Amino acid sequence: QVQLVESGGGLVQAGGSLRLSCVVSRSIFSIYVMGWFHQAPGKQRQLVETIGRNDDTGYVDSVKGRFAISRDNAKNTVYLQMNSLKPEDTGVYYCNVPLKLTAWGQGTQVTVSS
Repeated sequence: QVQLVESGGGLVQAGGSLRLSCVVSRSIFSIYVMGWFHQAPGKQRQLVETIGRNDDTGYVDSVKGRFAISRDNAKNTVYLQMNSLKPEDTGVYYCNVPLKLTAWGQGTQVTVSS
C-alpha cells in the first residue's frame, strides 16, 4: 500500500509563506492525479489543489493565486507552495490520490497567526 509522508508545516504570520512536501513510497509517475487536502479545526477535510501527470492543475477559489502545487516524479514528491497565507488557511494539510484515496499520512500542521 502506498505510504504518504507530509512535512513542511509550521507557525507563520499572516502574509507569510510555507512550502509543504509529500513523499510517496512508490513511483508517482503512473499516478494520474495527486492532490493536497486541508482540514481546518472542527471541519471536514477538503481537497484544495490537484496536479495531473501533464502538470495540469486544479484548485478551489480560496487558494487561487496564492497556492501552487507541483510534482517531481523523479523524487516521488508532491509540493505545495503556500504564499500570502491567511488565518483561515490554518489546519492540517494532507496529500493523497483524489481519484483513488489511499491510507492517509499524519499530515503537517500549518498555523497562521493574524
